[in-house]
Amino acid sequence: MEITGKIIAVLPANSGVSARTGNPWMSQEFVIETHDQYPRKCCFRVFGEDKIKQFNIQSGEELTVSFDIDAHEYNGRWFNNISAWAVNRTVAQPAAQAAPAAAQAGTATSSATFPPAQPAASANDPFASDSDTEGNSADDLPF
Repeated sequence: MEITGKIIAVLPANSGVSARTGNPWMSQEFVIETHDQYPRKCCFRVFGEDKIKQFNIQSGEELTVSFDIDAHEYNGRWFNNISAWAVNRTVAQPAAQAAPAAAQAGTATSSATFPPAQPAASANDPFASDSDTEGNSADDLPF
């Protein structure tokens, strides 16, 4: 799975020694926020000192993170583990360059007004409604 967004938090690294193998380990968690209409946040973990150094994730960076989701049970409760296995830096276009390109790509849709303008009602139109004192149609809703 993948998620793209901005790193908003870099949490402290955790380390220790495995009780089973006696080998040292290190992990670090990061929080990424998407740029959707309703932004979502996701906390993911990078395991291994070599991967932490390789990815070199900094706060404020725009990234695409590839990850796996796994769940484990502890004392009758279940917990999700989101482990990153690849990180790609996204190259953002400067806003000055992005605006003309978007204007050229969609001139017809970008010039349209919302809601679309309604044609003026003629005197012979049986569906035309009377106007109230404020100039609004009598069947217009207040919201």
